[in-house]
Order: sequence, then structure tokens, then C-alpha cells
Amino acid sequence: MTSTRTDGGTTGGDGGLDGAVVAVAGAAGPAGQAALLRLAEAGATVVAADADAERLAQAVDAARFAHGGATVTGDTVDLLDLAATREWVARTEKEFGRIDGLVHLVGDWRGSAHFAETDLGDWDVLHNLLIRTVQHTSLAFQGALERSGNGRFLLISAAGASNPTAGNAAYSASKAAAEAWTLALADAFRKTGGESPPPAAAAILVVKALVNDQMRKERPNAKFKTFTDVRDLADAIAGTWNQPTEEVNGQRLWLTPQP
Repeated sequence: MTSTRTDGGTTGGDGGLDGAVVAVAGAAGPAGQAALLRLAEAGATVVAADADAERLAQAVDAARFAHGGATVTGDTVDLLDLAATREWVARTEKEFGRIDGLVHLVGDWRGSAHFAETDLGDWDVLHNLLIRTVQHTSLAFQGALERSGNGRFLLISAAGASNPTAGNAAYSASKAAAEAWTLALADAFRKTGGESPPPAAAAILVVKALVNDQMRKERPNAKFKTFTDVRDLADAIAGTWNQPTEEVNGQRLWLTPQP
């Protein structure tokens, strides 16, 4: 079942999120803000984290204001610290009694005009932001997501992970590594389920690039034809709870034409 958005798009049914507790890592950016709004709209308790405390507070306040009565919290968590990440999970599960999802939106982009100009310092930065944070969140959240019985670990990735270009070596390799790690988590969920459906699902939502209203305002003549709007990404995130775990687990869900 779908409903029409005010901007002309559609949203899926939200039965799978009503009463759920969903954590969002990297919640202060445009995609994170859209995810907070969408998850709160769907009736979820949203636990947001970001390194930028000021922008995080603004994103949390906006989601609360847009959906009066929604429970949306924010915390600055060092996802490069595994112990701190585990503490975030423990604190969240103790407070709300469960965790039904982790949406991983931590990201950055570094690149060059030519392959030979690749700065290996970019790899160091991207390794931490795009890989290490995935490692820490997946290790910390696995148990809680399995206890949920309908948990989701959702990685937002890029088409370049499977179709890298010369100037995006470090970025594409980092995204590919994060995808492989997420698929390993999916296999862990499958093995936990045994002969039954997995108790949680790990999946990858693939975009070419993201666009938001501010970008359109700044570049009014740009077409952004192959870009995914952050609101459509948020819809796709929410929609994964409306499918059985066995249909979502281990999948690469393409929101852009597959190369």
C-alpha cells in the first residue's frame, strides 16, 4: 500500500516501523535529516548520532517539530571507538527495551582528476569514515538486531563500488570493502536463523549520488537526472521493514540504474 507525498512521490506502508526503535549513524547531513523525518513519521523511536553536535541538535529538533509526539533523541558518539559504540548500543537498548535497526549514513568523498594523482591520504580518511565505522556499528549492533526478531542493518553505498572510475580509486575501494563487510553480517544473520528466516537483515542501498533541495537551489540549471533524492532514499530505508527479513538480507537494493 502506498500514499502520495506532498512533493509528488510515494511512500510505502509503515506497519513494520510503528513502535520500532531505529538508530541512525551520520544523522546530521541531508540524508540523515530526511531519514529522521521519515522514520519519525512512520511511528518509530529514532536514536540519532553524529559527530557534529550542533547540526545533530538541529536535525533532531526538526524531526520532533515535524511530527509532534515523536520520540527522537540525539547523541554525539565516536564511531571510531568500538567501546563507545558498544556503550551507545547498550544505553539505547536499556532505555528503550529494544533496537530494531541501524541506518549507516556516515560518509565522505575524496577523489582526484586522474588515477596517478590519487592521494593515499584520502584512503586513510575514507578507511576510517566508510569502513571502520561500519565495522564498529555492525559488531556492536548485531546482537541487539537479532534480539529484535525483525532488525535491519542498512548501509548506504554508491554505484562506484562495483564500477570504479580512475579518479575514485580510494572512494570506490572503501565503499566496496564496506559492502563486503555488510554482506558478511548478512551471512551471520542467515546462520543465526538456521532453518528459519534470519532474525535480522543486513542490506545495501545503492545510489549513484544524492541530491537535496539545497543543492537544487544552489544549482538551478543542473538536472541531477541520475541522482537519488534524499527523501526517496528515506522512503526506501523505511520500506525495508515492510518486507520479510529473508527477502532483504544480503541484498543490494538499487535506487539508480544498475551498471
